[in-house]
Amino acid sequence: MGQGLLQIGLTLAVVLIITVNFGKYIANVFMGKATLLDKVMNPLERIIYKLADVKPQENMTGREYAYSLLLSNLFIGFLAYLLITFQGILPWNPNSFGAPRWDLTLHTTISFLTNTGQQHYLGEQTISHFSSMAGLTFLMFISAATGLAVGIVFIRGLTGKPLGNYYVDLIRGITRILLPISIIGAIVFLAQGVPQTLSAPLLVETLEGRTQYIATGPIASFEIIKLLGTNGGGFFGANSAHPFENPNIITNLIAIIAMMSIPIAMIFVYGAFSNNIKQAWRLFWMLFIFFLVLVWITAAGEFQGNPIVNSNLGFEQLPNLEGKEVRFGWAQTALWSVITTATMNGAVNGMHDSLMPSGGFSTLLSMFLQVIWGGIGTGIVYLLIYQYLTAFWAGLMIGSTPEFFGRKITKNSVVLASVIVLIHPIAALIPSGIALAYPISLSGISNPGFHGISQVVYEYISASSNNGSGFEGLADNTLWWNLSTSATMLLGRYVSIFAILLLADTMASTKSVPAIPATLKTDTLLFTSLTAIVIFLLSFLIFFPILVNGPLAEGFRLAAQ
Repeated sequence: MGQGLLQIGLTLAVVLIITVNFGKYIANVFMGKATLLDKVMNPLERIIYKLADVKPQENMTGREYAYSLLLSNLFIGFLAYLLITFQGILPWNPNSFGAPRWDLTLHTTISFLTNTGQQHYLGEQTISHFSSMAGLTFLMFISAATGLAVGIVFIRGLTGKPLGNYYVDLIRGITRILLPISIIGAIVFLAQGVPQTLSAPLLVETLEGRTQYIATGPIASFEIIKLLGTNGGGFFGANSAHPFENPNIITNLIAIIAMMSIPIAMIFVYGAFSNNIKQAWRLFWMLFIFFLVLVWITAAGEFQGNPIVNSNLGFEQLPNLEGKEVRFGWAQTALWSVITTATMNGAVNGMHDSLMPSGGFSTLLSMFLQVIWGGIGTGIVYLLIYQYLTAFWAGLMIGSTPEFFGRKITKNSVVLASVIVLIHPIAALIPSGIALAYPISLSGISNPGFHGISQVVYEYISASSNNGSGFEGLADNTLWWNLSTSATMLLGRYVSIFAILLLADTMASTKSVPAIPATLKTDTLLFTSLTAIVIFLLSFLIFFPILVNGPLAEGFRLAAQ
């Protein structure tokens, strides 16, 4: 136990050191300050702006920003759908893959376009090398940059700054952050043994004298943006549990850093924009405490193991090693499972369906909350919206006019904030109820009872929160699952984004009022504690019945054996 916790502690220490400085760099990029890449990227961006007819100095309103985002995403998604559909006649298809079914192609396109990465197929048996690079990898860059832009524009609106230009934010997010790090990361992965090739599968002879095909492809370049951009969808069906995606403990550490870097760094980006680094640190420690609690719950459960299995084997205590890679062990798998759901990434280095009930509780709760640490760009948005609602209720309780960052909180802004918070449970729980009502024809549950409930709800929660991981064992490659989860992903992504951008516009256009002694300060320990309570009331209690009927009930039943 001690060695496992030491591994977790050292990993998190490395992440913390990197992300604080990374946040300063991201803030400089979007505040127009000088960065190390200016000499290389400024000329390149000017060429892109000219070719795309983008006026970089032109600020957009919230509606203009939203329409530009939605139309560009629609166009890019349509192109990716066509590319996958016609991959059979396109180059770099050594496996001669044809077109997947239309509903699977639609689900795959929407999944990667919405930064979800949910997969109802095996990548090594479905997607050509060309579709992987020009289709899915391209979508992962666009979706990550889109989420980053939404986070930045919301911070601008909250702090009373002009909202900026969507195309400029999108391009700078790719050229200054995602692309440079992805190039370096892909080279490092390649050096550690992750393949990067366009060749056909390898034909090898096994020890038994039989022949076997080993799938390869452009994996290193796919892997880094999947992690850095919180996309999560794997080149292989086994995702980061596959040795070609994650061969050793070094690549595992790099993957964890990549997953956590931007979501955590955005807290300090907010501190730089608001010129209030004290508040950023308070928010960080609040989330870090939440995060450590979930890691402890998961790690303790995996270390104790399954009491039924241990009893049958004659052990008093044996860690749960089902669904885990021996090169990582129970500790790194437990840490990864919480990180990937906390950051809305969705990549896995072990099978979540094999986690103990406490692990199922932590992973589900992480996606319910969406703020520990949240998705790329959108995580900081949800966190600040909870702070915004906290300021509204706190103002009402003390009898003063609710305000946040020196601006009055209006009726329209509260409505928009409420829509943003509520769309997540609506998009997930309604289709979950429908699927559970028809367990034979729709749900596809492979495990009856409480675990089966978790399987179904997990699929929709991961779709709604743009996470993409799943409790495998669910028969999800059907017309119902492909279309229903596609609708959930679209609702969870674009309805929220549209409301976020309208709220940013509303806050930016609200006149500031001078501070008075009764003005509520947002960088105090009291206000941070109130925010934690609001997060608990609005998110945890909404989903509490699911936790009771899923992992909690499963845990009590297991303990009673």
